[in-house]
Formats: sequence, structure tokens, C-alpha cells
Amino acid sequence: MEKNGECLHFYGLFGMYNPFLLNGMSAAVDRIVRAVNNREKIVIYGYHDIDGVTAVSVLLLVLRYLNADVEYFISDQTEGDFYADSENMKKSFRFLGVRLIITVGCGANSFSGMDPFTENDVDIIVTDYHDFEEASTKSIIINPKKKSCRYPFKGLTAVGLAYKLSQAISVYYRMKRIDKYLDLVMIGTVSKTQTFHDENRIIVEEGMHRLKQTNNYGLRAIMKSNKTDLVDPDVVEKIISNGHSSMNNSRGVDNARIMVELFTTASSDRAEQIAKYLKKEIKHKQVNLI
Repeated sequence: MEKNGECLHFYGLFGMYNPFLLNGMSAAVDRIVRAVNNREKIVIYGYHDIDGVTAVSVLLLVLRYLNADVEYFISDQTEGDFYADSENMKKSFRFLGVRLIITVGCGANSFSGMDPFTENDVDIIVTDYHDFEEASTKSIIINPKKKSCRYPFKGLTAVGLAYKLSQAISVYYRMKRIDKYLDLVMIGTVSKTQTFHDENRIIVEEGMHRLKQTNNYGLRAIMKSNKTDLVDPDVVEKIISNGHSSMNNSRGVDNARIMVELFTTASSDRAEQIAKYLKKEIKHKQVNLI
């Protein structure tokens, strides 16, 4: 692997850009490979909206495939600022022996909150798409809006960046089926933005194609609960609304974790149980609004 942020030759999927054009990607992959190979504890940290949940799910599926020692944590913040909360992190991670934290869609504006971790030999990879003030930090930052970043497209969401990181990991481990996660990537992208040009357009088009033949038990279960096997924009909106409706209440954080389980379970029975629960949540919310 070439170092110092130089671009690797990458046989991109569907004309997508080389993920190693993202500043910091080579360093991030090197650190993840070391963590995977040495069985170091990895925690993925994300936010509890659909974009964040799908981002956590995609990266979790990839790392589990590689037999990594990986957990995830969903932020319990409700204000939508996407800052990583160091107090919650410390309380939750203290007993886990965490060696590497990977944020998805957050963290670029909270370097000071991460200092306690980097000072205690916990490495942090920040993947984020928000505008931020660049500052000196020990963390590895992957953000297309970083001034030094040469990445051609600046409109990726949290799950889009999680997918680019997954692409880069797949290059090292020679994973041939990384594109199968584009169904989840598409759903997260559609939930966050209507800017469907450049790489987002490819994600949406190919993600719709992948959804038609998805092997994700959670997505299959949602379509079954909605009594449809057709895949069109209306179906995608129903999948997104299942998540939005369950998250926009007092149990939002817990439901976000349930959504991660839905998208990552290896059991079709468990997926159908969760899909039924989410449907009940939607009906419960609708009754309360009357």
C-alpha cells in the first residue's frame, strides 16, 4: 500500500472514485488492518438517524466479515449536532478495553472531546462530512471537505463515507462483493440528501438495483411487512419511514440500535420480528397523533 496519502490504483465499482483519494484513507486502512489482525477491540460510533444507522451497519457488516473484534455505539444526543460525546463514550467504553474508535458522520467538530482517548493510547478514525474548523489532532480525519483533500465529490453523507472506507478495506483484503452493501448505502443517502448527482447518483441507481436482489434479511423483512416485493422509490420511502417513525420518539436511541440489529442480523426470523415491532411503533405513533 502506498503511504503518505498517495492515491492507489483502484478498480472502482460503477465508475466510483478511488477511495484512496480521500485524505487520510491510507492511514485509516493501515490502522484498521492492524486492529483486525491483532484482534484489538474496535468500536464504531454513530448518530441515531437513518444515515447514521446505515453507516454503522455497513461498517459493522464489513468488519464482522473480517472476524474483527467489533462493537458499536449509538449517540444518545437528541439535538442533531453530530458531536461525539466523550463522557458517554468514556462510560460505555471503559470496561471494553477499546483500542480503536471509528466515528461515522460525526467527530470532526469535537477534537477536544476526544483528547482523553488519544492520551490513553486509544486511536480514533473520524469519518465526517460536515463543515469544520481544522485543528491539530492526533486523530485520523477522513472528510472530503478538508482543505487538503483532493477527493472530487464533496456531497457524500455518513453512509457514503462509511462505504468509501469499506471499499478501501476491501482492496487490502481482496473482498470481491463489497458492492452488495449498496442497498443500505442507498437508503441512508436518500434519507439525508436530495443531491443525486455525481457519486450520489451512482449510489442511488446501483443501490436500487441491489435492493431488487438484496440478501439483507432486514430489508427483506421490511418489504415483507409492507406486503410488497416490488422495488421502486415508494418502497425506499417506506423503508426510510419505518426508521424515521421509530426513531422520532422518546425511545429513539434504543430504536436506532434495533434498526442496526435489523440491518445486520444473520437470522431471517429475527429480522421479521424486528420489522413487525417497527410497524407497531409506526401505528402507535399514528394513533397518538390523532
